[in-house]
Amino acid sequence: MEKIAIDVVALTDSESHPGNFALILEERSGKRRLPIIIGKAEAQAIAMALENMRPQRPLTHDLFKQTLEALQATLEEVFIYKLEETMFYAQLKLKSPSGKTIIIEARSSDAIALSVRFICPIYTTSEVLGTAGFASNVSAVVDKKGPFSDYPLEKLEALLAKLLAKEDYQSAARIRDAIKKKKSRE
Repeated sequence: MEKIAIDVVALTDSESHPGNFALILEERSGKRRLPIIIGKAEAQAIAMALENMRPQRPLTHDLFKQTLEALQATLEEVFIYKLEETMFYAQLKLKSPSGKTIIIEARSSDAIALSVRFICPIYTTSEVLGTAGFASNVSAVVDKKGPFSDYPLEKLEALLAKLLAKEDYQSAARIRDAIKKKKSRE
């Protein structure tokens, strides 16, 4: 079974499931996106890790990460391998200190919350993407020629606003970083 690498590109309120959140994953080498509806606690756990926020006391996912680290195990990858009705099935692939591979079943939202803490890859299958995914019509950066450092700050900020409006958060993050670098040089 071929694994397709996917990345977290957005986390937003779910319009179809009020009170829940939509986690949007996008394939690295394509334009398909995979929306997963998750609960508030999992959305908070993912958002906190993405923003490098540290709570005063560890949340459940932080505790699990600390436990794995204390046991000298590592999270190698997360694999969202099946969609049945509206439920995604995921696995954690762990490596023990002796080198043994351990596979653990997990909810996709919990698996992704751990993935962003361990900074490990997330994979899915073409079947899952074909069933639940959709083609994104958002192109990364339109009409870009030359490095971002050559762009005036005003043009970068306009481009950032345009990308955020299109919900192309991956490209927007690159523009944001270019703006930060440009401002730090001024």
